[in-house]
Amino acid sequence: MNIETLSIDLETRSSVNITKSGVYKYAESPDFDILLFGVSVNVGPRVVYDLAQGEKVPDEILAALPDEGVIKWAFNASFERVCLSVWLRRNYPQYFRTYSIPGDPVQNYLDPSSWRCTLVWAAYNGLPLSLEKVGAVLGFEEQKLKEGKELIKYFCCPCKPTKSNGGRTWNLPEHAPEKWALFKKYNARDVQVEMQIQQRLRNYPVPDFVWDEYHLDQEINDRGIMIDREVAEQAICIDEISKNDLTARMQTLTGLENPNSVVQMKSYLAEKGIEADSLDKKSVQELMKTAPADLKEVLSLRQQLAKSSVKKYQAMQNAVCADDRCRGMFQFYGANRSGRWAGRLIQLQNLPQNHMPDLEEARELVKLGDYEMLNILYDSVPGVLSELIRTAFVPRPGYKFIVSDFSAIEARVLSHLAGEKWRAEVFRTGGDIYCASASQMFHVPVVKHGVNGHLRQKGKIAELALGYGGSVGALKAMGALDMGLSEDELQPLVNMWRTSNPHIVAYWWQVDEAVKTAIKQRIPTKVGSIKFEMRSGMLFITLPSGRKLAYVKPRIGENKFGGESVTYMGIDAQKKWSRIESYGPKFVENIVQAVSRDILAYAMRTLSYCQIVGHVHDELIIECSEGVSLEAICEQMGRTPPWIPGLLLRADGYECQFYKKD
Repeated sequence: MNIETLSIDLETRSSVNITKSGVYKYAESPDFDILLFGVSVNVGPRVVYDLAQGEKVPDEILAALPDEGVIKWAFNASFERVCLSVWLRRNYPQYFRTYSIPGDPVQNYLDPSSWRCTLVWAAYNGLPLSLEKVGAVLGFEEQKLKEGKELIKYFCCPCKPTKSNGGRTWNLPEHAPEKWALFKKYNARDVQVEMQIQQRLRNYPVPDFVWDEYHLDQEINDRGIMIDREVAEQAICIDEISKNDLTARMQTLTGLENPNSVVQMKSYLAEKGIEADSLDKKSVQELMKTAPADLKEVLSLRQQLAKSSVKKYQAMQNAVCADDRCRGMFQFYGANRSGRWAGRLIQLQNLPQNHMPDLEEARELVKLGDYEMLNILYDSVPGVLSELIRTAFVPRPGYKFIVSDFSAIEARVLSHLAGEKWRAEVFRTGGDIYCASASQMFHVPVVKHGVNGHLRQKGKIAELALGYGGSVGALKAMGALDMGLSEDELQPLVNMWRTSNPHIVAYWWQVDEAVKTAIKQRIPTKVGSIKFEMRSGMLFITLPSGRKLAYVKPRIGENKFGGESVTYMGIDAQKKWSRIESYGPKFVENIVQAVSRDILAYAMRTLSYCQIVGHVHDELIIECSEGVSLEAICEQMGRTPPWIPGLLLRADGYECQFYKKD
């Protein structure tokens, strides 16, 4: 049989919780196994191989799994590929083949280059990130079976041993033959739904260069990033000691049985004459400004007790594999409005920053488990643990990290697309955009730590909040009032920023008009290098890279002010499939973030010969030998892609023996 394509869906079992630990650790478990292997060869009939009951997968299918000439399809294909990698190594080592150079930690996994993922295909076209939801949105006659979750819980997770079940820890096919028959039907149905997605989206293909990016993403996920287990374990122990200590101190000060209880604490404060609507971080900070000294101490302890720094360390312990590396932390196309990656498991995208001058010394104290010394030297032990989270990521012995990131990437892209020339000049001369923006707004020279330096903060907050149509509300959300700006200053700040950036403001409304014209008149439109067109009920925005952003079923509606607005179907803030309202500046935000993402992807491909272990929006983390040049990495990362000539990029970086914000 000449095999060209396989469409695969697996049902597996493992005692490891995949939600908390990810597929790599799940499949690494000694009790991991594949129960059902559902497959369609060359878009032919679906076949389910019942491995749990002794059936065998034919040799020609096993041989096709590592064959680079055979395209393997699955929905969320990383699950199938990782599971099959482990299963082949254990059961059919003669069929297992890996990739990259010896010593690269990807060596335990099948080469992703011949795998395709229908989850990525769906996300590329603006659809949801679950098989069930995609099937529902596309209106398939055959949907994913709703009984699936219950069947997975029954057969794929360990069961509690009881007298009535004979003390068993796994439910097997013979324990519920009818359920097992339904489970096989469920497996076959998933293969069918996955193939229907391919069929339905065949006119909206993913470009080859995006598949190349996906394969590089899979390589980075396979490689993982090393964890200093000692730092993570000791941090969790110290956090427990700290919590007990803080609780005891608060009990002594307040007389409360459980000072961590919001109800008890509010009641205690009320007795002391302080009415508190909320005890969240911001509210407690406000209360501390006017509270007497004794209550200030109680509120400070309350803040420390509420700090959840330990959760990231626990996530590390949950996800770390036997070789001390955490894998599967990046979801390709996780943000389908822009195509950016999303964080998974430990969430590298939202780690607390570190500002401690003595980071290394504090890290050593945590590693030694020295709570007493930490408590003497620092005001807040939970605060120290929070700042040290990044430092638990380390290069393997004999290697170093190079961390390189783009300078002001979104500001550069927005200025370039809109043709805001004075900003381009700032970037060309290596100036500080926040100082330059403040100078443009207030018509005086602004120098960081120098003349009119106090205005830089206003320039910074305006830059961060106002580039995508934001107004007073955006400034407040960005913390303008907390930074000392008064309510009266906010609207003038908005006005000054917009007056200083007339081309950006014009660009918002040019994009707004182009989108509406494309939808209403069904004719392609263009603003600069960005193209807009309607095809079969979809709005596509083509970026300079050639990648397209997709908006499903766009319509022209009316906004709350009585004006025209654009709506489309997508995943909303509550993660539901619903109609979302948008307008020019919001589309500009999508475009700028998408172009910035493409620039990062271009840099990742330029540096793919290096061992990239992590990335965050505008930053790459590379694990390399001591001799690798930081300057060479930054130079290569800062190269302007050929598809956006004239854009001025700059990448800066540093070397370290543990991850940190320099």
